[in-house]
Amino acid sequence: MLEKNTIDHETAVLIGVMNKDQNEEKVTEYLDELEFLTYTAGGEVRKRFVQRIDLPNPKTFIGSGKMKEVEAYVKENDIGSVIFDDELTPGQQRNIEKQLKCKIVDRTSLILDIFAQRAQTSYARTQVELAQYEYLLPRLTGLWTHLDKQRGGIGMRGPGEREIETDRRIVRDRISLLKKKLAKVDKQMETQRGNRGALVRVALVGYTNVGKSTIMNVVSKSEVFAENKLFATVDTTVRKVVLGNLPFLLSDTVGFIRKLPTQLVESFKSTLDEVREADLLLHVVDISHPSFEDHIESVNQTLAEIHSSDKKVIMVFNKIDKYKHETIDEDDLVTERTSKHFTLEEWKKTWMKRVGDNAIFISAINQENFEDFRKRVYDEVKNIHITRFPYNDFLYPENLDEY
Repeated sequence: MLEKNTIDHETAVLIGVMNKDQNEEKVTEYLDELEFLTYTAGGEVRKRFVQRIDLPNPKTFIGSGKMKEVEAYVKENDIGSVIFDDELTPGQQRNIEKQLKCKIVDRTSLILDIFAQRAQTSYARTQVELAQYEYLLPRLTGLWTHLDKQRGGIGMRGPGEREIETDRRIVRDRISLLKKKLAKVDKQMETQRGNRGALVRVALVGYTNVGKSTIMNVVSKSEVFAENKLFATVDTTVRKVVLGNLPFLLSDTVGFIRKLPTQLVESFKSTLDEVREADLLLHVVDISHPSFEDHIESVNQTLAEIHSSDKKVIMVFNKIDKYKHETIDEDDLVTERTSKHFTLEEWKKTWMKRVGDNAIFISAINQENFEDFRKRVYDEVKNIHITRFPYNDFLYPENLDEY
């Protein structure tokens, strides 16, 4: 498996670009998320660089002037890593490394590194390793240029093979082996899912760090790892939950994020099967985050990619205890009122009103409005269950309060 390097407080600078589709506020938000990712991976951000550019430079992603500015700062401050908020091509990564002479990390490799640190089970580690190798394969030239020479010696004479080609072949063989290993485990997990019988399956989905694991712990009375860091949960956890006397299966899945690496979506296919095979999705949203609407859109896009956008969904707006809206002074006649100034009650009158009963506002950490949440989940699971087993209708009362 690819080794993960854990360096405490490794210094880093962030680089983002501002194009015609993004304003300064949006770029700041994206870099805030990138900084949180860097912190989660064990880095310390010293400075941010932003360049306004419509199309990335095909050689160095950012322009030559900005590159010199970054180079000067990196040398003066002995920076260990330069982190880009977009995926770099292998050529761009090589060119930037040559000029800056330090570690170059793009968004994809940063997320892969966090997954490597967070994966606990053998299955999750294998999934991450596959994603890492698939990301690494086209970038081998930049890592092994010192080996680009003919091999020689006893038993190695003849047409020969370049060292870089040997490394590529080794990586391709490893990818093939990992895919076979995952296919075998996928079959086993498919059998396990089949052995769960006809119990209703509920899956927690949402952007990373929205509180899914906290909800899982409260509902299932279990101890799933939860932390205020991105991708605290990589391994899918399934628990049997009983509300009243109604049993169902609840899955805590890996968090989504914008620009989720395609290698991870593919290698975590079986993990995402928990979402595909769920009867009900609980879409958890951190309503205290200023860009929670963008997060909802990112999750919906990922659900569409894994063919799960047609499922029954309950929107769970979490962290209402942390929600704060901006205010405008009475004598302020200049500031325009936007959604940032909405109270929770005003939000409920917007597009959320169309969601109706399928929108719940809770605080999982304080268990605020949690009884309403339990009742809503109970009602929906009961409806699915009695549709599947009509003769079981008399077993479950109309309301959870009757227990």
